[in-house]
Amino acid sequence: MRAILECQNSAKRASIMKILIVGAGGIGGFFGAKLHQAGADITYLLREGRYQHIQKQGLTVETPKGSFTVRPHVVLANQLEPIYDLIILASKAFDLESSISSITKASSKGAILPFLNGYTHLDILDRQFGKERVLGGIAHIAATISESGSIQQLTELNSFTIGPRAPVQEVLSHELFSLCKKADFDSFYKENIEQALWDKWVFLATLAGMTTICRGSVGDIAATPYGKDLCRQMFAECCAIAAGQGYEIAEKTQSSSLEILTKEGSPFTASMLRDLLAGKKNEYQHILGDLIGFASNESIDCPLLKIAHTHMAVEGKNEV
Repeated sequence: MRAILECQNSAKRASIMKILIVGAGGIGGFFGAKLHQAGADITYLLREGRYQHIQKQGLTVETPKGSFTVRPHVVLANQLEPIYDLIILASKAFDLESSISSITKASSKGAILPFLNGYTHLDILDRQFGKERVLGGIAHIAATISESGSIQQLTELNSFTIGPRAPVQEVLSHELFSLCKKADFDSFYKENIEQALWDKWVFLATLAGMTTICRGSVGDIAATPYGKDLCRQMFAECCAIAAGQGYEIAEKTQSSSLEILTKEGSPFTASMLRDLLAGKKNEYQHILGDLIGFASNESIDCPLLKIAHTHMAVEGKNEV
């Protein structure tokens, strides 16, 4: 396996990196379209309905700065071949199993780059493909698919973070990062990508937990007498869990996260709240439940997280 990746990651590549993106939703649709604009060789693996839509109308992205349409390659699962250097998983966490199944015909070579919330998906992918093939990635964006099928970017936040989880991935990671720097979004390279994944998870669990419990934005919560303090308490619970797993959140990161999570007047909400209010399936078990699982293993008390998880379980949108 190492020899395969080292061959593929050769600094003197004979051709442009071929990238397969699983899903054209908020993350895959936005960042894939931007990479396509920058000249990347992008193919989308889609379900039949989405496939037909993009085949006919292209993929439209609506941003605060304007809209654009691209016409990338699109395929169905039965059309796949093992020709891709990189497969990006941009599905919801609860669709991971079906995503893995869908790429069977394409996954005998190349690296896997997941952009899923939480952390436990890495264990699943490592068992399936081997850690040497699974990179780390983080997407920060608030985006959704509109009724017309376009990608709607809800705020100006749009950052793409990647990093290697094994030395054999470094050349490919740097090549992808160089490609990202040509695209119209913020891109970052992290040597310790697993720490960055925990940094995001702690932030996201607090954001999702607080906004779903309160059914309101960060600004709505901050405007109440106890909202900021409760947010800080939940964030502290999440930080304690991360530290218990050997991923202590740096003070600077904590400070910048709390500034966003307690900002007065902020319209910021978690996608979990948007999914909850729309009656859609959501990722509460992967974002809140898996974190509580780590806390239980280390006997760390996290009552606010448990309240948030219980609230989502009672909503009955998913099985616990």
